[in-house]
Amino acid sequence: MTQSYDKNSAVVVLPPVSGGRLQDPGLRAWLARADLSRRDSERELLSLIVAELGLPYPEEGLAALRMWGQTGDQPTVWIAAADPVYLEPRLDRLCLHALRRQGVPSADLRPLIDHIQDTLANGRSYDFARLGSCGYLRTDAPMASAAVPSYVLDGQAPDEYLPKGEGADEYRKLISEVEMAIHEHEVNRSRAGRDLPPINSLWIWGGGKAPERTKRLQPPLYSDDPLLTGYWESATARAETWPGSIADCAAATSAGFVAEVPEGADDPELLETCLRQLRSVVTSGRLSGLVLLFRDGLRAEIKRSQVLRFWRRDSELLE
Repeated sequence: MTQSYDKNSAVVVLPPVSGGRLQDPGLRAWLARADLSRRDSERELLSLIVAELGLPYPEEGLAALRMWGQTGDQPTVWIAAADPVYLEPRLDRLCLHALRRQGVPSADLRPLIDHIQDTLANGRSYDFARLGSCGYLRTDAPMASAAVPSYVLDGQAPDEYLPKGEGADEYRKLISEVEMAIHEHEVNRSRAGRDLPPINSLWIWGGGKAPERTKRLQPPLYSDDPLLTGYWESATARAETWPGSIADCAAATSAGFVAEVPEGADDPELLETCLRQLRSVVTSGRLSGLVLLFRDGLRAEIKRSQVLRFWRRDSELLE
């Protein structure tokens, strides 16, 4: 297969950078010389990365790929993700809050999923299960599911992201049954006592079967994200956990790479450390190019030649 990406470039997912997080004037000037842009809306992370690399995006089976990344084994049945969310009732609409960033401990998710399985799934053609902090739905026959994970619509009304057309009514009916089953569950009473939002629904998305394993040229991946890991596993490509620093990622390979700083690491000091290490890798000639995807939607494309843009010292996109 023809290689479609620059083997000496890197794609790195970093914590948010805007809102005054980046204080170092040298790093601000370095980023200001890059080609900066901002996404209009949140997007699923794998889709952003494969678009940068020119790799194919899966037509279905994102949940199965995520499970593959968690277990290391290719799922062979139809699977959808069933992730915990909080639906906040407002005056004119519901607002969905993804709970991934806050984290849902297994002690909360396990009894909820077990209760849903015992209450709804007995005698039916589907089953609910939990794997780590992730929920899953397995069915004998494919069903409609949302296309994107809950963090894409965090803080928004979920209506436009729900399945449309055939199977949409069945999807809404199942969600309603789930919500009734867990409405007064003791887990939510416990969470209220800890000033945590309730888990009052599941977001079912990414349904399908895992793709067949193939061999595809991809740069090494350093990430703890199971969906990214599953995609790399399906391509028989090198995937390793986040080693703790960008310097470790660069030292582990002689060419380019993809790295994802863990999502919960919204730490300005860590951000500046990562940027200093990336700047060093680029200025040393180790990489020919670099794309930075910040979690607040900013994108920076960096090339060594941009050092000549000496008149750029700052950018309003960093404010």
